[in-house]
Amino acid sequence: MGDARILIVALVALFAFDRRFVHANFANDTVPSWGAQNVRISADGENLTLTLNNQTGCRIDTINRFMFGSIEMHIKLVAGNSAGTVTSYYMSSDGSAHDEIDFEFLGNSTGQPYIIHTNVYAQGIGNKEQQFYPWVESTNEDDEPPHTAFIRCRWFLDGTPIRVFRNYETLGIPYPSKQAMKAYSSIWNGEGWATEGGRVKIDWRSAPFVAGYARLGLRACVWNDSQCVSTYPSSTLAPDQRTQMATIRDSYMIYDYCRDTTRFDGKTPPECSQPQY
Repeated sequence: MGDARILIVALVALFAFDRRFVHANFANDTVPSWGAQNVRISADGENLTLTLNNQTGCRIDTINRFMFGSIEMHIKLVAGNSAGTVTSYYMSSDGSAHDEIDFEFLGNSTGQPYIIHTNVYAQGIGNKEQQFYPWVESTNEDDEPPHTAFIRCRWFLDGTPIRVFRNYETLGIPYPSKQAMKAYSSIWNGEGWATEGGRVKIDWRSAPFVAGYARLGLRACVWNDSQCVSTYPSSTLAPDQRTQMATIRDSYMIYDYCRDTTRFDGKTPPECSQPQY
């Protein structure tokens, strides 16, 4: 990807919830949780920038927690030399046995592509990483953002599915379906692992590193200790989507925990032996 990277990211948590799309506002619906001095919200609440400098990164959280539905926003990633930086958008519940669904964008040196890093935690158990190179470029800040990503224990980029984490709870495999989650956006110093396994560090001469967010949309069941009911419990894909995903994974996937037998002492987690999509 070129120096100016623009991404639309829509995050859909777990299952669809039958509710009309609701426009939201950063000023009214989110709050900084750390590095507040590096969070900037426009006067109308429609746009947000998160900055990483040599003092701190920052994060915003949605005020509400959600059980089923979608949280959508457009993201412009750090331009130029972003090595060592991590720009993230994810959902998570609280506690050591938390559920979490991750989208993280790992920076790289100028001219090299970002790495799209996905992960899932269920009841506190993670280690389910899959990584991809992006396949659509944007080299002009005035371009219409070409990438679209959704999460519903499904990840989509530019309308194309790249990953599914299917529900195999009946086989005793934990699945993130029972804990309400907030949505989080952050930028932080990940130089210990983000770029080439930590070999390439942040070049602070390129600071500050700024990620832009816009068009926050919430279409979800707000959790208030009452039961939210999903109207779309399946985590599978339509046949044409499975074909699309297979093509992308064959061409652009660069890491899959299910294939990393060395990491798991010759074995892989139990869900890896089940159909993936």
